[in-house]
Amino acid sequence: MEFPDKVVLITGATGTIGQGLARRIVEEGGNVFLTDLDQSKLDAIVAELGTRSRSLAADCTQAVQVNAVVNACRKEFGTNIDVLINVAGVTGKGGKIEEISEETWDFVFAVNVKGTFLFIKEVMPIMKSQGHGSIVNFSSKSGKTGSALMSAYSSAKGAVITLTQSLAYEVAKQNIRVNCVCPGITDATGVWNNVSADYVDNMKMSREEIVKIFTAKVPMGRLAAIDDVVNVTCFLASDRAAYMTGQAINITGGREMH
Repeated sequence: MEFPDKVVLITGATGTIGQGLARRIVEEGGNVFLTDLDQSKLDAIVAELGTRSRSLAADCTQAVQVNAVVNACRKEFGTNIDVLINVAGVTGKGGKIEEISEETWDFVFAVNVKGTFLFIKEVMPIMKSQGHGSIVNFSSKSGKTGSALMSAYSSAKGAVITLTQSLAYEVAKQNIRVNCVCPGITDATGVWNNVSADYVDNMKMSREEIVKIFTAKVPMGRLAAIDDVVNVTCFLASDRAAYMTGQAINITGGREMH
C-alpha cells in the first residue's frame, strides 16, 4: 500500500486526471480530500470512492475559499495533510499574442500560478509543524518549451516550474519535498479538448488532422494516457521518491528531454 492512512489533498479533482489520482490513492490505502468548482460533480466522485474521500467546492484563486478547503480537510481526516497535489489548471483561449485579451492572460495566471501558490501557502505551516510533506504541482511540456498559439498557458506553466524549484530549496531541511510533473498531450482530458479545439480554429484543420500532427511529434508514437500521468504523479507523491525534490518530470513519450 503506497499511501497507508495518509491524507492527500487534490485540487482540480473533477477532471479525468484528478479523478484518476483520487481512485489510485484510495486503492493504495490513502484518504483523499477533493476540491474543484462544482460540488455536485465532487459529490458523485465521493459517492463512488466511499468513506476514504471527502470534498468541498472552491475557487482556487480565492484565498478565503482555499483556507476553507484546508480547514475542512483537517476536520474530516485529522490535523495532518501529508500530500498536496495541485492539478487545477486552465489553458484559456489560445491564439496569436496580439489576439489574447488581458482578461484571458490574467485568468490563466490566476488559476495555474496563483491557485497553486495559495494552496501551498495554506498547507506549508501544517507540513512544517508535522515535520514532513510532499507537494506535486502540475506544469506541462509547454512549461519547458513554449507552445505556439499558447503563450499565456506556456508562460504560466513555466512559472509553476520555477515556483516548484524555489520552494524545494526553501523547505528541504524541513523534510518537505516539492516536485512537479510536465505532461505532454494527454488524451481524454479537458485540457486537450480545449487545446485541440483552439488549434482546429486557428489552423483551419480538422481535429483528426491535428491529432495526427501532434502524435507524429512524439517519438513513442502516441499521446499520453491518464494512467501514464497518474503513475508518475503518485510516485513523486509517495515515499518511494524520498530523495527527489525540485524536479520537473516530463511525461511526454520522449518529446521533451530536458
